[in-house]
Amino acid sequence: QVQLVESGGGLVQAGGSLRLSCAASGRTFSNYAMGWFRQAPGKEREFVAAINWSGSSTYYADSVKGRFTISRDNAKNTVYLQMKSLKPADPAVYYCAARTYGSSRAVGEYDYWGQGTQVTVSS
Repeated sequence: QVQLVESGGGLVQAGGSLRLSCAASGRTFSNYAMGWFRQAPGKEREFVAAINWSGSSTYYADSVKGRFTISRDNAKNTVYLQMKSLKPADPAVYYCAARTYGSSRAVGEYDYWGQGTQVTVSS
């Protein structure tokens, strides 16, 4: 079992920045690829970014490429999502997730999920 706890969400003005954190506990963190997903009201959960076990490979949704950066610190059992130039389309509950094998963009391929953290963008 892996327990994931997100933090860092909040209210930010359009164009502003936030950094989300996801702290993992339980199994060996470096065994897992990690992903960030988001879900807005009335919409399906969607892929945002993913990172492999070592941090050497990262993947992004087209909608966030160039604005968001995923990273991880295996010594701290934490994965981050740095969000810049936030837009009115970005508000959602942001979730981190873990999977045993390689990185994936698919919601259904992740084994463990956090409870989510709310990101709100004011115009």
